Amino acid sequence: MAATIVQTNNTPFNKVAIDPVTLDIIENALRNARVEMDATLVRTAMSPGIREQGDAFPLIADHTGKMIVGQFGSFIGGFLANYEGTLEDGDMIFLSDPYSVDGAISHSNDWLVLLPVFKDGRLIAYTSMFGHQSDIGGKVVGSMPINARSIYEEGVRIPPVKIWKKGEYNDDLMKLVMHQTRKPDWCAADLNALIASCRVAARRVIEMAERFGDDVYVSATQELLARNHRAMKTLLAQAVSEEPVSFEDYICDDGMGYGPYKIKCTMWRDGDKVILDFDGTDPQSSASINFFLNENMFKMFFGIYMIMVFDPQILFNDGFYDLIDVRIPEGSLLKPKFPAALSGRTHALGRIFDILGGLLGQKTPEFLNAAGFSSSPHLFYSGNDARPGKGNAWFQLFQIGFGGIPGRPLGDGPDGHSLWPGFTNVPNEFLERYFPMVIERYSTEPDSGGAGLHRGGNGIHMTYRFLSPGTISIHDDRWFVPPWGVNGGEPGKRARKILERADGTQIIIGNKVEDIDVATDDRLHFITWGGGGWGDPLERDPALVAKEIVQGLVTAEGARAYGVVIAADGTVDTAATETLRTQMRSARGETKLFDFGPDIETLRANCEDETGLKAPVQPQWAHLAIAAE
Repeated sequence: MAATIVQTNNTPFNKVAIDPVTLDIIENALRNARVEMDATLVRTAMSPGIREQGDAFPLIADHTGKMIVGQFGSFIGGFLANYEGTLEDGDMIFLSDPYSVDGAISHSNDWLVLLPVFKDGRLIAYTSMFGHQSDIGGKVVGSMPINARSIYEEGVRIPPVKIWKKGEYNDDLMKLVMHQTRKPDWCAADLNALIASCRVAARRVIEMAERFGDDVYVSATQELLARNHRAMKTLLAQAVSEEPVSFEDYICDDGMGYGPYKIKCTMWRDGDKVILDFDGTDPQSSASINFFLNENMFKMFFGIYMIMVFDPQILFNDGFYDLIDVRIPEGSLLKPKFPAALSGRTHALGRIFDILGGLLGQKTPEFLNAAGFSSSPHLFYSGNDARPGKGNAWFQLFQIGFGGIPGRPLGDGPDGHSLWPGFTNVPNEFLERYFPMVIERYSTEPDSGGAGLHRGGNGIHMTYRFLSPGTISIHDDRWFVPPWGVNGGEPGKRARKILERADGTQIIIGNKVEDIDVATDDRLHFITWGGGGWGDPLERDPALVAKEIVQGLVTAEGARAYGVVIAADGTVDTAATETLRTQMRSARGETKLFDFGPDIETLRANCEDETGLKAPVQPQWAHLAIAAE
């Protein structure tokens, strides 16, 4: 079973030598084409998640399907191996089912289009883009039910189909798909934006091939892949030991009262090849927090992390994949069996990056990052707008929030920043213009970043005042297991959510909750976690701590975590600071490479007192015991 590529010209491309100047021009033209894909998308899409936040990911691949520029790595090889059909000039593939592409997209909200690019009868490239749709039907608004037991509850699933076939648009298919969503206007606009972005990139590829010649263009893409392979081969030999190292972290809960869920990875190098083995990761959840992790996607995550930490000048592409062996146990949280629910996979996705930091830094602590990528907080708000003059019109909001980025070797973690560097916040003015709400507070959460020589980034405190009755849902994590610190740095503070009723009554609600009713003038305090600290906090410049107090990043009480005493006039009390730091050094002893905070059982015992929420119960995975019998 494999796709059939239909070409009217089967002449093979000739490999030719590429001079450095031509290679540089083609490389940067491809980079620019990717940027143009993003620009086309945000100018055409309608949903806040794509238009305002940029929750979409482009890809330009060579004629064999290997990514040349992009972000998540290429899924095309696996797609071609499993697709039963033809690919011809004028075709475009549309899909949203993660199980149909081995997790290259990780939940059904991600709609993906794939355009094979033909020139003079020959396949010369692929362009692709996928983006998160704000609603695809299913049992809840936003199509990400926390309590889903299977993917069938999460909205429309689209297998690989041709949205364009030999240049003809499949209008009936689109009518069928759009009939499933609560926001067909947004979905139609976003899908057209994905299509337009792919076509823009395809035009740029054709222009490059026409300018330099087909053989030169194709040879240049192969040299870019080969150059990446050479660079990564050297980098892996330097940075990864043959001695295995392991690291584990936890997803706090599944929203159904069970948790935490462990993700474990062991890494070692065997000759030129690096092995990343997830043996020891917990079995799949019966809820929706499973993450169907595509092996090639994780190879790209690993490569990007390596490159950004050790050598940011390297262009990341698929050229190094044969140097990485990823092993994920079947039936685990990261490779669940069909039809496991997948819509809440964002927490495991974020945790993967924390685990990479813990793995790669053990042998080279100077390159170690703390924890803080952690998750991607989601807020959903929907209902009928009851304000005068609004006609009781339906509204629904899907917004991605930000936490604290970890403290790093080169400096503090950014405050309130996204896991993905290309994401941006939804402007408060946009929210207030299009949704019945007022943003009463949008600020950093002081002291939430872990103390360190380099402070962990603070989380965000947003206060929403609702102007119309409706329902809210929240997807977040890091409320039970804190983001750990490194090299003497302390853990960041945990996330929390507080619902304040119009009469002033406050209720602590969970970080994974569904369909909470809110009334006019109720307020939601949406507070995200802080990143872990890096390095000894007692080495941080006291004057910098005092400056951050003025900036609202640290409080006078929080300054004591750095051993800094602030006088009544707001300046540093130098003598008291020196005394306090001496006492703290003596009391603590040696600093830790990792500071995870209390162990899991201690966290359970103290959970209700510290968070106001009941501790999650350890999952038993009874279905596995039944299978074993």
